[in-house]
Amino acid sequence: MFRGRLGSRVGALEERAPVELPKAAAEPERVLLRGIFEIGRESCDVALGERALRWRSIQPELPAGGARCDLLDKEESLELEDIFSVKLKRRCSVKHPGSGTLLGITLFICLKEQQNKLKDSTLDLINFSEDHCDIWFRQFKKILEGFTSRPKALKILINPQSHRKESVQVYYEKVEPLLKLAGIKTDVTITEYEGHALSLLDECELREFDGVVCVGGDGTASEAAHALLLRAQKSAGVEMDCSLTLPTLVGAELPLGFIPAGSTNVLAYSLFGTPHVVTATMHIILGHIQSVDVCTFSSAGKLLRFGFSAMFGFGGRTLALAEKYRWMPPSQRRDFAVIKALAKLKPEDCKISFLLAGCSQNEQERKAQISSESDSGGHWQIIQGQFLNISIMAIPCLCSVAPRGFAPDTRLNNGSMALIVVRNTTRPEFVKHLKRYSSVKNQFNFPFVETYTIEEVKIHPMSNSNGISPQEEDGNHATVSENGFPWNVDGDLMEAASEVHIRLHPRLIKLYGGSLEEMNDSKVACNCI
Repeated sequence: MFRGRLGSRVGALEERAPVELPKAAAEPERVLLRGIFEIGRESCDVALGERALRWRSIQPELPAGGARCDLLDKEESLELEDIFSVKLKRRCSVKHPGSGTLLGITLFICLKEQQNKLKDSTLDLINFSEDHCDIWFRQFKKILEGFTSRPKALKILINPQSHRKESVQVYYEKVEPLLKLAGIKTDVTITEYEGHALSLLDECELREFDGVVCVGGDGTASEAAHALLLRAQKSAGVEMDCSLTLPTLVGAELPLGFIPAGSTNVLAYSLFGTPHVVTATMHIILGHIQSVDVCTFSSAGKLLRFGFSAMFGFGGRTLALAEKYRWMPPSQRRDFAVIKALAKLKPEDCKISFLLAGCSQNEQERKAQISSESDSGGHWQIIQGQFLNISIMAIPCLCSVAPRGFAPDTRLNNGSMALIVVRNTTRPEFVKHLKRYSSVKNQFNFPFVETYTIEEVKIHPMSNSNGISPQEEDGNHATVSENGFPWNVDGDLMEAASEVHIRLHPRLIKLYGGSLEEMNDSKVACNCI
């Protein structure tokens, strides 16, 4: 980001939010080029180093005895890693576009804003010399080519049905211009039906691409992640219907990018801290990649899908109800489903077996042992009873209705999942628990809520789903169909008639996105150009 004096045309760090430079930045930096440019209507001495572009204004000689203002001499800088494109700046010519009088060089840069947002901006280096600018332009291009993690070609998948059906417009108006500016080649496919992305990523040739980007909601991103991981197992010869233990699985070959255009955008909030489209795009352009934990959902030894989070019980029924009213606007459909599910609230009789993360957390073992119906077999814990909702989450699952996250103590790649069980209680108490998610209060501070940090879990419904008819939609088990119990997996409906086995696989997929913890530790408010 920019560093320099406050109030200048080129943004600077605010004094109330200073950011310490890395230790490496304090070491002497080799200067690659040095020259004179006009920046912000001031003549500046500009030095291009190996890590940053630095400049300070050139002050005229003052009369003998005159005092110089130190503030005007303060150095400003721009980290090279924040530059994503460079072009020669020319005066516009209607008759000969692109060949007008040279004015200098334009740097296209990424700036940090408040609330984890990123924005694109420009920095003009004005100099009318063709030779001078050509040398600097070539050096900037060479530097940009050195960022090998940045993608040069992307496969784009757009779900036109996401949320308010605005994803196509979002891509072509906000995303594509930035990708073109960064010189990234794209191949765009607009999906036509549910499961299209899955079949497409299974069949198409991906060797020419550096990554896959999906535009849509959480379900779209989850489907793309599932497809990439399935493809990786297929390429490695892993038999998915046999053993799903950790050593047998391989990571996805390409990183996955996500442009949020859904209703809740849980993955975007968890990755970037915001559903801001430009922020997501800039993370992709700059090649910010982090490995993320993934879960496998299997039943009877067969893989059902890969995913990041799941809810069973109230969360699954609510989604199943919402799917029946697709004709309603998204927000209304969600609220209607929640109200209807609350009106027919009833617990599920389940047995939950789980493996504690680390197997040495005495507090977790104590909580499991004090349950009157718990049992211990090795490191496995078993609890049984009636539960209103069961959540399994490998990511924090932040969103607008849960700013702290549905699993606030979980991280994207800490090698564990959060198991949150809500035992049977009264409807008013359960509603009070749900309301806590949107506040700063602890949503788990209830006697009927239990939380565990786990690596593996089995959810076994004790009732027979096949004995309940689909016609009983207005009954207590409204959404239990002939295919099984409803699960909400990353916003997608999954049905399973028997026990579901969920395993965590650490760092199995790479996603485009900065570390939310690092962004929160270095929030910067910039005065942008």
